[in-house]
Amino acid sequence: MLIRGAEVWGLNTASTDVRIERGKITEVGQFTPHPGEQVIEAKDGLLLPGLHDHHIHLAALAARAASVWCGPPDVRNAAELAAKLTAALQHPGSGWLRGIGYHESVMGLPDAKALDALIAQRPLRIQHRGGRMWLLNSLALDRVLSQGSPPPGLERENGQYTGRLFDEDGWLRTALGGSPPDLGAISHELARCGVTGLTDMTPRNDAAMAAHFSGQRQTGALRQSLWLAGALELAGAEQDHWKLGPAKLHLHETALPDFDQALTFIRSAHAQRRNVAVHCVTEVELVFTLALLEAAEGQPGDRIEHASIADPAHIDRMAQLGLHVCVQPHFIAERGDQYLQDVEPRHHANLYRLQSLAASGLVLAGGSDAPFSSANPWLAMAAAMSRTTGEGRVIGHEEALSAEQALALYLTDPANLARQRKIAPGEAADLCLLSQPWSDLRSDPALADVRLTLSGGQIIYQSIDQPPAERLPGIDPFA
Repeated sequence: MLIRGAEVWGLNTASTDVRIERGKITEVGQFTPHPGEQVIEAKDGLLLPGLHDHHIHLAALAARAASVWCGPPDVRNAAELAAKLTAALQHPGSGWLRGIGYHESVMGLPDAKALDALIAQRPLRIQHRGGRMWLLNSLALDRVLSQGSPPPGLERENGQYTGRLFDEDGWLRTALGGSPPDLGAISHELARCGVTGLTDMTPRNDAAMAAHFSGQRQTGALRQSLWLAGALELAGAEQDHWKLGPAKLHLHETALPDFDQALTFIRSAHAQRRNVAVHCVTEVELVFTLALLEAAEGQPGDRIEHASIADPAHIDRMAQLGLHVCVQPHFIAERGDQYLQDVEPRHHANLYRLQSLAASGLVLAGGSDAPFSSANPWLAMAAAMSRTTGEGRVIGHEEALSAEQALALYLTDPANLARQRKIAPGEAADLCLLSQPWSDLRSDPALADVRLTLSGGQIIYQSIDQPPAERLPGIDPFA
């Protein structure tokens, strides 16, 4: 395969050709096509390494398609939530209603009886947008309790279960008798954005989930390369069609783990030659994590996920420890107005910092955290540059990144976030071809138009204005 006449990222030259053979880039320059070689005319569009989402939750993202959105900005109060759920009842069936994206600004943290006032005739479960809590109505509560003994995370008040379930996704999945979802549709949507690689950061990833992901990769449903973070036992799973990522420690400020137990977790991960990735969305969580990593003598490449609130002193400590930080720039765009209401004013300047992290020498990578936010990396790049909320307010304009810095977040190597992937002989043919040159996108990356996405030299998405007979061989993107 020969991609001809591209603006190749990192070379600063137009009309460059790139040859691909057996899943690798073999030549970069200007060439005459080989006899019978498939040629794609890039027309001076930007050719760059395929984008990598360094923090995503694939199973939850796939489940979102069958869910009702229950939080801001679409749903802002109890009446709007009731309307959303009532509309979902119009679809035939008597099974579960599944809600996602809930925030307590809608109607607090309702118990089962409060949800019954909205929907009582169908079992209803709603996930908080933080991903660690489910809210069940009475019918849902009865159904899951009938499947087995209640777990510690099912809240009780005055001897009665409230319907609020904390940190018990595994138990809930077993009680519901569900199986992991097919990933074909979301893989296609990610490929449309030029995404060729994924790091699933779900903390409960274990051998069973690894087997599911392997099957999805083997059948071609999941077309991106895959790294799996998760539990310590994941290191013992058979690594077919995926690579082992960090051990994930998911903190919650109101229920921090025992310090010594968390320290043992980190040291065990290091003994497996794995980095740790620690979820930090509050100041308390970050302070706790930095103390842990200092005690554990953290190794280079240990990661902070989110770093939602970080003051200059925290940033200095992260830099001294040689930590990497996975950021989500689009949270300012999607949730910034809510942050300005919920977060203490003294922390507004510390929200989702970017430029100050980069200036300190910290290695940064970009992740979506989908389905808890948009999975479109081009929107995230635009958000990293503008720092603008949905209502047009700017949070920390000095934290904005340049267009090149924003794009670089998604070009980092998942095996070593300190390394930027490039287009050069010997590199994997994970590529994204745009219809525009970079100069047309620098002011607004959200305008990116992906023409072709290749993973391991195989087509996983194409939208090319050539006759069907000229299409590249590979996975049918319209299957």
